[in-house]
Amino acid sequence: MDQELHILFFPFLGHGHMIPMSDMATLFATRRGVRATIVTTPLNAPTISRTIQEGGEDEGTHANIQIRTIKFPCAEAGLPEGCENPDLVPSSAMIPNFLKATTMLQGPLEHLLLQEHPDCLIASAFFPWATDSAAKFNIPRIVFHGTGVFSLCAAECIRLYEPHKKENIVSSDSEPFVIPHLPGAKEITMTRNALPDYVKSDDEEAESSRSRIVKAIKESEVTSFGVVVNSFYELEQIYADYYDEVQGRKAWYIGPVSLCRGGEDKHKAKRGSMKEGVLLKWLDSQKPKSVVYVCFGSMTNFSETQLKEIATGLEASGQQFIWVVRRTDQVQEWLPEGFERRMEGRGVIIRGWAPQVLILDHEAVGGFVTHCGWNSTLEAVSAGVPMVTWPVSAEQFYNEKLVTDILEIGVPVGVKKWARVVGDDSITSSAVERAINRIMVQEEAESFRNRAHKLAQVARTAVQDNGSSHSHLTALIQQLRFATMPAFALP
Repeated sequence: MDQELHILFFPFLGHGHMIPMSDMATLFATRRGVRATIVTTPLNAPTISRTIQEGGEDEGTHANIQIRTIKFPCAEAGLPEGCENPDLVPSSAMIPNFLKATTMLQGPLEHLLLQEHPDCLIASAFFPWATDSAAKFNIPRIVFHGTGVFSLCAAECIRLYEPHKKENIVSSDSEPFVIPHLPGAKEITMTRNALPDYVKSDDEEAESSRSRIVKAIKESEVTSFGVVVNSFYELEQIYADYYDEVQGRKAWYIGPVSLCRGGEDKHKAKRGSMKEGVLLKWLDSQKPKSVVYVCFGSMTNFSETQLKEIATGLEASGQQFIWVVRRTDQVQEWLPEGFERRMEGRGVIIRGWAPQVLILDHEAVGGFVTHCGWNSTLEAVSAGVPMVTWPVSAEQFYNEKLVTDILEIGVPVGVKKWARVVGDDSITSSAVERAINRIMVQEEAESFRNRAHKLAQVARTAVQDNGSSHSHLTALIQQLRFATMPAFALP
């Protein structure tokens, strides 16, 4: 029998990292002779635990996963107690304190490595020091970025060749430039406005600080055992090859990891704050492909003016809808007068966290208005749902290009500018209405739907036995077994 392989997972402390890495741990733990330990902080442990429980009903799998916690140094970093993930940080001004606190986790993690004796450490890219920590214990470190490989390639090409520098473009921040050296039949264009502040900043001190972080992440990645990606090879094939052959990164594509739950509605529904029965009953009463789902992730806070434009656009579109809003206030001054009364029966507003996988997988859902976070993008691909793209920050503008220009399964709503905290573009209700109708009812909608459906079929094949993602996971486990195998004694 194969020796037991013990893998320790250390996700960044945000929902967008903890949930896919918990799903990933579940995937590993389903394999014979593999067990997983997930490291997090006390306030984040319930999120990890719920995600594991959603990963199916196999008690053997659950038994092969444990959660260990380490203290998050709030006070030491100048944070109020309880700020253990970005959602809980009271202001954007304190985000640097939060990031500082994450660097203080190295000592506690190494103490846990000493206790647990894992064979491998899979850690977020935002912990570049994890490569050094793994080296101290002579174990492989694998990097998890939380994004697809297209965005990694595009960002690296921009970093290396600097097409966005003012001396390399003609006039303004809104003028498109081609991302150089990116493979593929289509040229992909961006603008300076769509790039993160830290990339286009003319502040040398700020740019230098961010450059140090990016450099540390790149160096730790190059010296690591490799990269694990929540994607499937067929989705981003030419960029996966480019990442490997040109950028020199060894990667395994084992997603979509959200499919590890096998389509059980009662598991998927646990991810939401709305009662499962109420939502499912409403969805079951709708016609196939008639509902548009609107959700911008856990980090986006729109202004009241923008929320009102979204509401007006939804109403004008004439489509049934589910709209997830982070605001939980009871006084809905941001809604048009009489909106909820007029939309009764036609739309559902969820305040808080939504059972997104369940919603996207339901046959009634025909479109998704999304911020283009990678988890949301991949969940839509897996469900075969076309998208209206509304990127805000992070790598989301790259993901928009993948969806609209390369995969051709979505349309942009028209956002032009990257935003650090709040989506500050003023997207009009008419733009919302127009984009929704393009993917739901206009002539081109059927083409979007057909392409999305084909991709969903490929995604589900990829995670089945002998599919590309299943095979990549098998290969990674075999390579880890070989890397951690005790040396044979000479005769």
